[in-house]
Amino acid sequence: MNDEFWQTKLAARLHDPVEKALILMRTEQGHERRTVQNLRETLALTNLSATVLEAVRRADHWASAADRAAFPNRNAEGRYPAWQQVRFEEQPVIIHPLTGESFGLDKLIDLSPEHAEALALDHFTNLVHDGDLKRTALAFWRFGPEIDAPDIRNLWSLLPADTRIPDHTIFDHLDLTAALAGSFVLDPDQGPALLAVSLGPVQEFISAARSTSDLWAGSHLLSRLSWEAMRVICDELGPEAVLFPRLRGVPQVDLWLREDCGLRRGLFDACEWTHGSSDANPLFAAALPNRFTALVPAGRARDLAERITAHVRAWILSMGDAAYRRLLDIAGEQDDPGLPGFAQLREQLAGFPEVHWAAVPWSLVEGSPSGAVEASTPRLADAMQPFFVKSPPGYLGTDAWRLLSGGLNLEEGWFWRPNPGALYPALHELLERVLASAKSVRAFDQTAQGGWRDSLSGEAEWLTTDRSQLAIPPGQRADTLWSKVARQRPGLAKKREHLGALNTLKRLWPTLFTEELRALLPTGLSRFVVSTHTMALATSLSRAIRSGGDMPRALAEEIRASRAEKVALPRKLVSQLAEHPERELLMKLPGWLEQARESDQEGDQQRVDKLLKGYLGHKPEAYYGLVLMDGDHMGAWLSAGRDFTLPYERSFHPQIRAALQSFRFDPAFVRYVGELRAPSPSRHMAISEALNHFALTLAPDVVERQYHGRVLYAGGDDLLAMLPVIDLLPAMGMLRAAYAGIDPSVVGLHGGDAGFRRQGNGFVQHHQRVMRLMGDKATASAGAVVAHHQAPLTAVLRELRTAEKRAKTEGGRDAFSLSIVKRSGGALRLTAKWGEPVRLLLKLREFLAEPEVSRRAVYNSIVWLRDLPEPEGDGEMVARLLAYQLDRQAGRKTNRDHYALPQLSGDLVAQAIRHEKPGQQLAWLENFLSVAEFLARETRTPASATRPHEGAAA
Repeated sequence: MNDEFWQTKLAARLHDPVEKALILMRTEQGHERRTVQNLRETLALTNLSATVLEAVRRADHWASAADRAAFPNRNAEGRYPAWQQVRFEEQPVIIHPLTGESFGLDKLIDLSPEHAEALALDHFTNLVHDGDLKRTALAFWRFGPEIDAPDIRNLWSLLPADTRIPDHTIFDHLDLTAALAGSFVLDPDQGPALLAVSLGPVQEFISAARSTSDLWAGSHLLSRLSWEAMRVICDELGPEAVLFPRLRGVPQVDLWLREDCGLRRGLFDACEWTHGSSDANPLFAAALPNRFTALVPAGRARDLAERITAHVRAWILSMGDAAYRRLLDIAGEQDDPGLPGFAQLREQLAGFPEVHWAAVPWSLVEGSPSGAVEASTPRLADAMQPFFVKSPPGYLGTDAWRLLSGGLNLEEGWFWRPNPGALYPALHELLERVLASAKSVRAFDQTAQGGWRDSLSGEAEWLTTDRSQLAIPPGQRADTLWSKVARQRPGLAKKREHLGALNTLKRLWPTLFTEELRALLPTGLSRFVVSTHTMALATSLSRAIRSGGDMPRALAEEIRASRAEKVALPRKLVSQLAEHPERELLMKLPGWLEQARESDQEGDQQRVDKLLKGYLGHKPEAYYGLVLMDGDHMGAWLSAGRDFTLPYERSFHPQIRAALQSFRFDPAFVRYVGELRAPSPSRHMAISEALNHFALTLAPDVVERQYHGRVLYAGGDDLLAMLPVIDLLPAMGMLRAAYAGIDPSVVGLHGGDAGFRRQGNGFVQHHQRVMRLMGDKATASAGAVVAHHQAPLTAVLRELRTAEKRAKTEGGRDAFSLSIVKRSGGALRLTAKWGEPVRLLLKLREFLAEPEVSRRAVYNSIVWLRDLPEPEGDGEMVARLLAYQLDRQAGRKTNRDHYALPQLSGDLVAQAIRHEKPGQQLAWLENFLSVAEFLARETRTPASATRPHEGAAA
């Protein structure tokens, strides 16, 4: 059965050649002439059983029905009339499935069919694993879209499955066909089902963090748990069975393919994760969401869900045991299975994570013996009705379905009767509602926790080697497991810190994960997380490096004598240090400074500040930034909500769209083509692919290569990153632009390299690769916090989540909200839309950072503003007075042409009038000026040091 299963998967992948669009109607022997035939012979797939052939045939038909918009045929015409025959070499157009934008692949016009076939055959022949059907199928899935041919490399993965409806790729179609065929052959009676699985809790687990290491560990551990859940599906059914998120190219999945599935190691040589030697390695990215949707055999859905639950809970318990044993080793305690800590682990980790699941079988769809679907589909309608008000429910009540299922007839034409694949939208609707119901029912198992609690979360007893110690209050614990660990490894446990099972695992997860990778990657991998203190110093160090000056001897000797350890630095800073003669000392400087500031010796602080100021030329920055970004309306995107999808006619090739004009006299057809497209598997694949491009490629590129930041979490539409204050605002704007693939000027940034080039609505080019992103209509909101590096991280994270919520509520989405938490007390908060407010804030910050501008410029302007009446009309009077005041505070020495103070002031007042109601406009302007002043103060350096950042982003 195993051989037959992988034969089926391969046969499904070879039912159409990937180069089909390039050779269709250009060869005498048809599109299966060379590539498919040769590969079938190589893999001994020429004499397949009737069961396999039927599974592949049905899977192909269902996949086509699920993904392709239908168009009518005229009564007197044959199966493939001339107007439906799109010659792709003459009109090489693909359509973005989320934006409807046409994108021409002009470079393909001169590619002959013989050349295309030769490229495809060579590519897939190199992926064959002799004698192993499973490995070959996995290699085809993973590397099929990645051809190493300069004349077609960038466009290969975008080739359409159907040139008439070119809004999904051939690889989308082959993935879905292979997943469906596998379910058909494993469960011929019931066929496939959609299975949705959700793990939790999320926020509660991540938010318990004392350091950036804890924060990263919580996010990464949940991402790894998600993979362990998906792995149960992948091990049994192959990775294409997971429809959302799309797993191709995810580093953790690549590692599984190489190490557990045995794909040839050389195939992965070009992957960045195989040679990264620090936590910049993509394997350290938390890149998988906490829920997924898979296509599975209906008869196995419950068993798979229960196995997923058992596996993730067994895995987390095994990791907890490993973490506790590591603590015992560090503390010099004997590893005894009878120690109470092991019992505490089992008790505290019982039921973690929460696993919610739902399954909807395709067998709810009734069909005729010919495979066509009954129009009423009573079983599916009955299952859906409790979740909907109208009848027929959901998709079954749309004009599109009534027409396609035979409820409406054209006057001079006909549609193909749909097969069950066409009802994917209805099944997906039902799946989402059943899962939501399952998540609303939560079982709570009560556990007795009698001793003192975890000092981080306060929810469970701390792990011990002696239960009697749980009664000892804080401050009196001199000989506990944790006090011994704190003495031996202060980086793992702070003084007086005692943790329970989950927080112990989070604290030890960086160590455990790094050791796991060291056994697999021969790169001398070391794992670090940039601290808040180091992030605050990042731009100061960068400027010191760029200045080219030597470190003063007294400072160098202090650092050497301190025996401070090297710390993790932002990736961009590391690249700047690559050939710097004082590289080692600069990597130790943040650690030395931290030690010196914790010293109790009188006068140490003043001496340290003097040494640093002599080297840096200014007092080192003490503030850093955090940004939390989230895609807006993601549920509506996935469910193809009314404002987030397109009419059916937008899916057709321009040639087909023009030919269909002759049907415009028919009111039934007009209703159909104007109907909004429902969800489809390829739509979900396209969304996941776009989010993967953002999370795995563009976001790290923006945060870590263009700026001095560090991505802590990037999973789909969610992102958490840490940045120096000077980089925070431009990096936020660039992330917003990268998310949708729009020009940075739209979000208020001008000039500089965005890291990608927009190629149309939803398409960008990143280096030599064309990517599909979410497109112009997709928006994202962000919360950001600027805080002192010594501020408690839990409080900073609480403010960060509040800021993100403000961006979505007060900002009305597609907005940002910035909180500045001052060490001296008090906070500034600014919420605004992307675009003009970002531009103004950056421009005003640049002006206020000029050396000629008075340090009291904003304070004096605010005092003056408070005596003014509210703006009237267009606010021209207030704008003129503000321009005068700013010019006066600059001593009239600043470059007026560069800052255009009258225009800047006018734009500020106009923004206040637009943003606030009468009576609150001057208050908004006062707050805006205060935020800009703080950002300028914390990043204030000579203009020559500031403007490179501004020029790249503002």
